[in-house]
Amino acid sequence: MNIALPTRMTVDEFLAWAVRQELQGRYELFNGRVVMQQAQNWGHAQLCWHIRGLLTAAIERAGLPFYAAPMGMTVRITKDFAFEPDALVAPLPEPQRTDLEIANPVIVVEVLSPSTAKRDRTDKLAGYIKVPSIEHYLIVDPEEHEVTWYHRAAGGAFAPPISVREGASELDPPGITLAIAEIFAPET
Repeated sequence: MNIALPTRMTVDEFLAWAVRQELQGRYELFNGRVVMQQAQNWGHAQLCWHIRGLLTAAIERAGLPFYAAPMGMTVRITKDFAFEPDALVAPLPEPQRTDLEIANPVIVVEVLSPSTAKRDRTDKLAGYIKVPSIEHYLIVDPEEHEVTWYHRAAGGAFAPPISVREGASELDPPGITLAIAEIFAPET
């Protein structure tokens, strides 16, 4: 079945359009144009869900007023760009059940796949840097068992990336620890 995608729209128009869609699917807005996301394989979906669980557990251990959200939530970049990360962390309160957008994420995570790797490392990096609330952008490479970690330094600019294959990353704010080995546990 073909879907007629609108030619150009703002994020507000995009969110209103997305609610009206009869077909399920994942969409992002790139320079005012709707981009349908490629279907994900089971391994990718399982890893995204696993990471969301690790983030939730880290938040609970630290006793922080934050929550972790799975893929499917929209992050507004500018009026013409909106991305859907594979997982994110944001401060409480959680959004309403009908909300599509998370306005203030602190951590965003993208899991690489062959079809998204270039975009995750370029366009999405450039976009997430523009969102003032985002302190950490994690790019998870399931093939290399590596996490590329971007974070804000003093003054608000993003520091050069850190490639992490072992140990733990201290994601502050919000004040959680994420063990890299747990991301790539055998069951994922």
